[in-house]
Amino acid sequence: MHKHDNFRINIFFVLVLIVSGLILYRLFILSYIRHSIYSRTATAQKENITNIFARGNIYMKDSTLNNLFLAASNKKFPLAYVIPVKVDWGTDEEKTAQVADILKVNKDLILKIIQSGQSSSKVLARRLEMGQVEEIKKLNLKGLGISYETDRFYPGQKLASNVLGFLGYDLNGRSGQYGIESYYDDDLFGKTTARKLSSAGFVGFIKNIIYNNQDNNNTFNRPSDIVLTLDKSIQVYAEDKLESVLKKWNAQSGTIIVQDPNTGRILAMADKPTFNPNSYSDYQPNLFLNKSVQEVFEPGSSYKPITMSMGLDLGKITPQMTFTDTGFIKAAEYTIHNFSNRVFGLQTMSQVLEQSINTGAMFVENIVGDENFLNYSINTGFGQRTGINLPGEVNGDITNLYSGRKINYLTASFGQGIAVTPIQLINAYSAIANGGKLMRPYVVEKIVKESGEEIVTKPEIVSIPFSKKTSNKLKTMLVGVVENGFDKAKIKGYDIAGKTGTAQIPDGKGGYDEKEFIHNFLGFAPAYDPKFVILIKMDRPHGIAFAADSLSPTFREMAAFLINYFKIPPTRK
Repeated sequence: MHKHDNFRINIFFVLVLIVSGLILYRLFILSYIRHSIYSRTATAQKENITNIFARGNIYMKDSTLNNLFLAASNKKFPLAYVIPVKVDWGTDEEKTAQVADILKVNKDLILKIIQSGQSSSKVLARRLEMGQVEEIKKLNLKGLGISYETDRFYPGQKLASNVLGFLGYDLNGRSGQYGIESYYDDDLFGKTTARKLSSAGFVGFIKNIIYNNQDNNNTFNRPSDIVLTLDKSIQVYAEDKLESVLKKWNAQSGTIIVQDPNTGRILAMADKPTFNPNSYSDYQPNLFLNKSVQEVFEPGSSYKPITMSMGLDLGKITPQMTFTDTGFIKAAEYTIHNFSNRVFGLQTMSQVLEQSINTGAMFVENIVGDENFLNYSINTGFGQRTGINLPGEVNGDITNLYSGRKINYLTASFGQGIAVTPIQLINAYSAIANGGKLMRPYVVEKIVKESGEEIVTKPEIVSIPFSKKTSNKLKTMLVGVVENGFDKAKIKGYDIAGKTGTAQIPDGKGGYDEKEFIHNFLGFAPAYDPKFVILIKMDRPHGIAFAADSLSPTFREMAAFLINYFKIPPTRK
């Protein structure tokens, strides 16, 4: 009996220890893991906040301060409300006019709300300035009051708004719209988990302790924070430069992307014109699109290095190989000329890029062959989504190459008749820069769970469209393009690789607009050990004919900024 008594006592102590441990675990969950959510609830109750809003923050990197910059967060905003049934000043026009003037709301609207006589509160104005709050309080009118609500706030105003998107509404209520807010909506809001737990017996008792189960159903809101790959300093500089160049040439719109070629990380992604996500309802919906991933254009001559990569990789050409340009090539009933109808005579393949000779690109396509041209285009990422973690990415359009018509292959060789997205084009140039690896571009560095767990994005190779040997030859050719063609893009002491494109815009009638163009410039540095790739695109500039003249200075300024920013030593004397 004595042994049995000891056994029962030991069992009892073990159970006590287990229950105590579970209670301590639950206290840990409540006081640490779940602290932020309960803290928000307590704050809401204490400060008369009308909604309890939990959504994760979005951060950019801020390398200059070795810190994070808060790009999207939650903020308490004051609002003015009225309880119509309590109002005793509804017939006093002077007081009603005062309220309308302070809140900048139509007086008739206020009167209509008051005359409804409802017992529930009605919001008159949101996101008030502190001066407005004080003036409303001074009026001390019955039934008129100030409350608070928590809503989404973007401290950078318009900064990177095309990447961030905004918190809006859908049929189910609040939801992220466009950009990161949409793509990571579940992570930012937190997934809701329903747990059905048995409350019967000791096991049920233990489960109730762990999960604080009350009615066999409990929801767990776990918002996550998002850390972007965007560097705030680079993003600010890119947006400033884009604004300047668009203004200088009275252009319709533009895009700048900066990418780390070795990982695929996007360091900056700027669109102009843009919008302020804090007041998105004031803007036209077309401004919410991220043109880097959701708009296509014909690349023009910036596609010629892609065509050259095919010939080099197949061993069909060398940089020194020559051909004789007569100014045009005939294909069936078509005659295709160089831009401005120029005739260049005997030229090397390197000079084809330096002089941007259309017939030279067609010469390479003829040697490569149509089937190889299509396969290389696909393997370099065109005609398909890159897989970047942003919503609404489009495929681009290389369907002309499936027609079997020779004319379509020839025009595609110099970037006409096919359409690409800016992210596809810069990603292809990153493959040239990094030795032939097509990386998956990404804009999110990591997702930080509320528990502290981090889900880090890892660089991913999508394909290897051409060899490192091809990449090295093409780099030298692109350095020659800058050295011999674009004085305004040169930076003393550094090897800079780059190529421009000046593309016509389809007129929708099977032809091209003769007066409007799209300019683009892509380049990287240092050419033989690249740390960044830059794409600059400008739509419909005026008073300037070629991208080499319009965008080269902006590219040089951006490249010089990045060289200094990353403290990159000179690569030549």
